Amino acid sequence: MKKLFLLLFLLTNLSFAKLEVAVSLAPQKVFVEKIGAEQVNVTVIVEKGSSPHDYEPKPSQMKDISKATVYFAMGVEFENIWLYRFQNVNKKLLFVDSTRGMEKYHVKHICTAHGHNKHTHEKIDPHVWVDPINVKVIAKNVYETLVALDEENKAEYLKNYEAYLNELDTLHKELQEILKDTPKNSAFMVFHPSWGYFAKRYDLRQLPVEVEGKEPKMKALVALIEQAKKEKVHAIFTQPEFSDKASKNIAKSLNIEVIKASPLASNWAENLKMLAKAIAQKK
Repeated sequence: MKKLFLLLFLLTNLSFAKLEVAVSLAPQKVFVEKIGAEQVNVTVIVEKGSSPHDYEPKPSQMKDISKATVYFAMGVEFENIWLYRFQNVNKKLLFVDSTRGMEKYHVKHICTAHGHNKHTHEKIDPHVWVDPINVKVIAKNVYETLVALDEENKAEYLKNYEAYLNELDTLHKELQEILKDTPKNSAFMVFHPSWGYFAKRYDLRQLPVEVEGKEPKMKALVALIEQAKKEKVHAIFTQPEFSDKASKNIAKSLNIEVIKASPLASNWAENLKMLAKAIAQKK
């Protein structure tokens, strides 16, 4: 009787075994869970308040990686080093590019690291998920991967995927409605240039405060204040992952608001609506 009970227990647990999924960022957890629902267990590597540019996973997270079946990469900087190390920890780990099939843009980066002469680098902007239409591409890649790994639950994944596409279309229309009276090419100020895909999708421009990832010096700060006046900027968006000292100085000079908005937050859809409302000066 005990052996029969044990066998039934094992079979029950096997039938409810979830797919172990690892992702780089908190918004990705939302995307995967929207489609995988109860069939997935998602581990986020970059913890809240940390930057994906130089994050170092903890030993406990490396244990999670060793148990994962699939890793959805996003193209953020820490992955350049750590995906290789993850593979050494888990030889069977499947790596999937979440952004496969997506059009990406380059951002200009002014550099003085190699001497006194300034020069400009161009690099791909990895913050693709701040555009709901891009997230539809991410969702497609997640859906196809989950089906390939767990065809038994294909019907559920398809149902969830189609529902999420509708949800993303609704979000896109809501953002368009919020911004419908905002003049095209309107500027908004950010510390770190994380909102480029959002700006491009809704015919806006982001003005970054940082210089080479650092607080601007006084001369650059004065120039930013003058530009903000000229552009009629009425809000500055900062992230908890970065210092907001310079942003507060600019806001004080212009008597405008400093708004915390992280593209790494799990409530990414609410963040986008909050961002749009602030730019459109709507409550």
